Amino acid sequence: MPLGFWLFYDPLTMLAVTVAYLAGFVVLQVLASRVAPVVAARVSGRLGLYTAMLLTAGLIVVGGGLAIYGVYYAAASAGFRFPLAWMAGFVAAANFVTYLLSPWMIRLAYRGREDPRLQRLVDEAAARAGMKPPRALLVEGPPNAFAFGNFLAGRYVAVTRSLYEMLPEDELAAVIGHELGHHRHRDVVVIMLLGLVPSILYYMGVSLLRAGLWGAAGDREERGGAAYLAALGLVAVVLSFIMQVVVMAFSRLREYYADAHGAYVAGKRPMQRALARIHLYYARAPQALNRVESSSLKALFIYALVEAAASPFYSGGWGGVPGSSDIDLWVERLKHAEVDPVQELLSDHPPIPKRLRFLDRVEAEVHRP
Repeated sequence: MPLGFWLFYDPLTMLAVTVAYLAGFVVLQVLASRVAPVVAARVSGRLGLYTAMLLTAGLIVVGGGLAIYGVYYAAASAGFRFPLAWMAGFVAAANFVTYLLSPWMIRLAYRGREDPRLQRLVDEAAARAGMKPPRALLVEGPPNAFAFGNFLAGRYVAVTRSLYEMLPEDELAAVIGHELGHHRHRDVVVIMLLGLVPSILYYMGVSLLRAGLWGAAGDREERGGAAYLAALGLVAVVLSFIMQVVVMAFSRLREYYADAHGAYVAGKRPMQRALARIHLYYARAPQALNRVESSSLKALFIYALVEAAASPFYSGGWGGVPGSSDIDLWVERLKHAEVDPVQELLSDHPPIPKRLRFLDRVEAEVHRP
């Protein structure tokens, strides 16, 4: 649940919100398992990456704006007035403060240190991309990488020591290129701004639930109005859940966008090999996998979706990350792995098989910065 839920907490409201989220989850499961595969099969190949991002962002902004207006108008018709400007301002301010403080919090949590070789790789990748190089940090943890920073703290690319030691230099350059893509595309800011829409809907829903549930003890007419507000609150919370899933879909598209940037910087094949090595590592390291899933920063990682791809062909008998001689074979095998549409729907990272297949279609010239 969004940060700050305790400001609105009471047992009845929490129960109602839980029911609303479960209802939204059931609806999305049906859509993901029945409707989404059919739609994806018909649309696949017809929409370019840029078009898909534009349409998804438009759905969030326009659809979310209409949902907020609809809930506000429906509540006003029942005599309930939202302090909408205050509510939107509170959500925006909370997100902005988090954005400002997060670089220092991340550095404190990971205690990264500078490394000359890693900085050289970042400088070279940034030069190929035509960018000013961010600072490189070597951090501890399972194989991963992420980009962070803002206009006050500066920009950083962090790479875990385990990934730094695991990947050949060309694949490490591809990972760095991916993270540079996040900086170039300003993904942290873009996702934060779009995330305001489901947050505002959520707080509107919680406010309506409180008003409805605690106003249900009056006479018959008052109980009717309270039930209406509570039902409207449930709808708003479900809508916030659905809009958050759409924001996740947009985040997945931005990951493809960053993969294309990594391929532009270092080549398609090194980008694919790096993703395959990281995926295969986590397939055999459940403890590391759990650390990634439980991290509050997993949305920033190059690898965060760890269970949506079913890969039965490497179960048993495989003892570690494949070497350079056979990694291309694993890349081809992973491309054909099955993907769970429900788990993909609820993740902000696309599954590795889809990322590998997408990179097959990438033309570096199209994605030239």
